[in-house]
Amino acid sequence: MTAVPPFPLIDVCGTPSERGKAYGEQARARIGLSISLYASQLEKFGFAREEISRFSGIFLPRLREWAPDLVEEMEGIAAGANVDLTSILMVNARTEVLQLARREKGIADDEPDGCTGAVVLPDATRDGRLIHGQNWDWRAECAETSIVLRIRREDGPDLLTFTEAGGLARSGFNAAGIGITANYLESDRDYREIGIPLPFIRRRALEAAHFADAVRVVAITPKSGSNNMILSTAEGFAVDLECAPDEAFSIYPDSDLIVHANHWQSPVALSKLRETGLKDVPDSFYRDYRVKRRLMKSQGSITVSDLKDALFDEFAWPLSVCRPPVRKEGGNISATVAMIIFEPAAGYMEIAPLPAECRDFTRYELAMDEAVLARVERNRAGYRETVARAVGER
Repeated sequence: MTAVPPFPLIDVCGTPSERGKAYGEQARARIGLSISLYASQLEKFGFAREEISRFSGIFLPRLREWAPDLVEEMEGIAAGANVDLTSILMVNARTEVLQLARREKGIADDEPDGCTGAVVLPDATRDGRLIHGQNWDWRAECAETSIVLRIRREDGPDLLTFTEAGGLARSGFNAAGIGITANYLESDRDYREIGIPLPFIRRRALEAAHFADAVRVVAITPKSGSNNMILSTAEGFAVDLECAPDEAFSIYPDSDLIVHANHWQSPVALSKLRETGLKDVPDSFYRDYRVKRRLMKSQGSITVSDLKDALFDEFAWPLSVCRPPVRKEGGNISATVAMIIFEPAAGYMEIAPLPAECRDFTRYELAMDEAVLARVERNRAGYRETVARAVGER
């Protein structure tokens, strides 16, 4: 194991413009690295750096209509970081921009955004609290270009999210107890139309004060490409939404667990679309199985440590659940960039950067809504009473 610096915490508040500017100022160096990472990828595809604005401009008009406040926040980030808006938009739409660039040049995608995500419902845990987490597999350089963002909002619940520097959101939870993680998926419906880039959808989900509103924005917002998003609530429920660009397919907990890697699982989805991503992520078939199998061994008493152990799994190394830096055919280095675990009812997130090399977790905290915590505690008390009654009846 080697020491890897923790992801810095960026703490902002105020209006969209004010918090964006504060974000840009605090994360300026990492934002510059984040922009350079994807600008250099476009250059490798044969595009001049000036063409960033062309690709970003594809999304900007629709975003100004769909989320003007988030565009205002991005303008603030750009001002604080001393960069242009199109570069910040490129970071937030990098999945879509890189895919459009590849398709324009006829370049195959050999480095999909991986991930193995999991949610454990309260009844399956030792402490009666929901646990949500994932391994994020992507470019190893992102260990130096990612941050943790805490936003104290005047217009809704505060939120805590892990994201690439300059990004609006990726994985995390909010003060209402709503959490989200996301995984790569691919289908034959991808990139027929231009939709809303994924970080904007995740951010809107994290701004929701009610779980139903978070589900709605993930399920119905048009997307350019497919994606899997797991939504949870500290009150004790989760749903996995396998999203095609124009339709979402639900997967519910099995044995109080949801585990998802990078292949379609919904029978309904597989009857309606064609899976096209497995050529790049065949390891997906065993990654989710390995995590679920490990968690099932502790069913009813699962802890955060158990989920970490499952996500540290090294079966089929190096293409394992926890992946060390591996050079791909195109020259880029892929790795599990971060292991992210959060327990919303306890108000914290723990993250280990490059976990195949470093198992040191840093804790980041968020003050939770007291009404949400009261509902969670009532649910826990009801569960304990049910368990005690069942034991007594035996």
